[in-house]
Amino acid sequence: MSDNNIKTKSQLEQALYSAAGDLRSKMDANEYKNYLLGIIFYKYLSDKMLYYVGQLIGDPNADLKTNQKLYEENAEDEELLKELKRTFSYTISPRHTFTYLLNEINGEARTQKGELKTFQISDLAEAFNDIESISENFAGLFEDVDLYSKALGDNAQQQADTIANVIKAIGNLEIVKTKGDTLGDAYEFLIGKFAESSGKKAGEFYTPRKVSELLTKLTLVGGKYPDGLTVYDPAMGSGSLLLNFGKYIEKFGGKADQIIYFGQEINFSTHRLAKMNMILHGVDFGNQHLRRGNTLSADWPPVAKTMFDAVVMNPPYSLKWPADKGFLQDPRFSPYGVLPPKSKADYAFLLHGFYHLKNTGTMAIVLPHGILFRGAAEGKIRKKLLENGSIDAVIGLPANLFYSTSIPTVIMVLKKDKTDRSVMFIDASKGFEKKKNQNELREEDIQKILDTYEKREDVERYAHLAKFDEIEENDFNLNIPRYVDTFVPEPPVDLKKVATDLHETNVEIEKNQRELVGMLKELTSDDTEIMDGLDAIIKELEAELHE
Repeated sequence: MSDNNIKTKSQLEQALYSAAGDLRSKMDANEYKNYLLGIIFYKYLSDKMLYYVGQLIGDPNADLKTNQKLYEENAEDEELLKELKRTFSYTISPRHTFTYLLNEINGEARTQKGELKTFQISDLAEAFNDIESISENFAGLFEDVDLYSKALGDNAQQQADTIANVIKAIGNLEIVKTKGDTLGDAYEFLIGKFAESSGKKAGEFYTPRKVSELLTKLTLVGGKYPDGLTVYDPAMGSGSLLLNFGKYIEKFGGKADQIIYFGQEINFSTHRLAKMNMILHGVDFGNQHLRRGNTLSADWPPVAKTMFDAVVMNPPYSLKWPADKGFLQDPRFSPYGVLPPKSKADYAFLLHGFYHLKNTGTMAIVLPHGILFRGAAEGKIRKKLLENGSIDAVIGLPANLFYSTSIPTVIMVLKKDKTDRSVMFIDASKGFEKKKNQNELREEDIQKILDTYEKREDVERYAHLAKFDEIEENDFNLNIPRYVDTFVPEPPVDLKKVATDLHETNVEIEKNQRELVGMLKELTSDDTEIMDGLDAIIKELEAELHE
């Protein structure tokens, strides 16, 4: 594939991650992820454009260095620049491409006067500004890459050296001409690695891959989408949960390029990361609508314009929110007559997502178990949802699946077009693989959940389809053990066999003691103290044998 002989997705993932080596020694993962992900994104934009230059006016099979030289020679070609802008929505000047900066670092770049050009940190800063100023789609994307941070070095030279090492580490990696969505997957791998290293800080931007896969597939079960699909994540983080739809839509009769993505994220840095993630996965700008904003305080998008086939969400658990009385007039919450408590916004997120769901759509949300049984306002909201037949399934997940918390969580699946008020309860808390730092769902665990959810049949000690009357009898408490009995009785004890085994054990002990006494009697020593002690042990053993 390239000079580094990267042949597989896993090799690319590890090569990209190892590029962060020089940064890891200087800062924690939550900081150095911005540098590595930003520079990889920059290289992708640059390389993609240079390869296209080769296709347009040179050799389609030429390498990046050759295309860089060709681009420099034709930098004033207006038709070329127009075609690049039309195709990519951006252009990068010849002196600001990743390849040119790499040439500077390697001592292979020269000015227009033929003088040797060395790498300066300002060169990369200008390249970033070059891209960000092109259009709103790229505005602020590199804002988190602080090239003048003291964490990189105490002076400009040290800062330049640190960044140069990162550029060199990924310089010869092929990240454009890869099969399928290799780079997008590698990018998500890096996001996951940073989340793993960041611990609780990761909860704001990443849902583990297997949980994302499960959420996505739950919303697609039973659906067919030949005419496209609209999906929404009101707490999108890095966008990885949304992007899963592109991976699985073909199994449900749809096409990845027909998916329209909507997402909202309150954190500036995470919102930028989601935009990069979409571009790296090849999502057309017209198909992505990512907004930075507070999902609960600022309802978006307008319902008059968009309702969604699928809503997925892994919001921050038990977050505080205003819960002002004015929200009782908000159509998201007004049908329920009460507001979720200020101390716990779990149902606020749930009701927001449910409000934006199509009548034929499906929503899947991860929340703490408390939503199943807490009373007061939450109990009233839960009762209303159950009376309306809105809750389709409750799925208990294993503990310690997430980077941000070790508590067990639950997936609630909701629909608007159900013809009955039954709820499918699944206790999937025992199905996982224990990893070094956390647990992980396996493919067989995910498939078992999906099969059980789709069939809606009881499975002993795993699942139960509860009718509305049964739920009403439980006072609308959805705590899973009330519906799925996972108790495994101890096998009956055969007392006769236990007595026989005990007798045989005693006989064996007595036999061994007799053999030991015989061996001790054969021992001799000139030391009287040793012999006296030995005689005492023998007498004690013989006394036990005669009892």
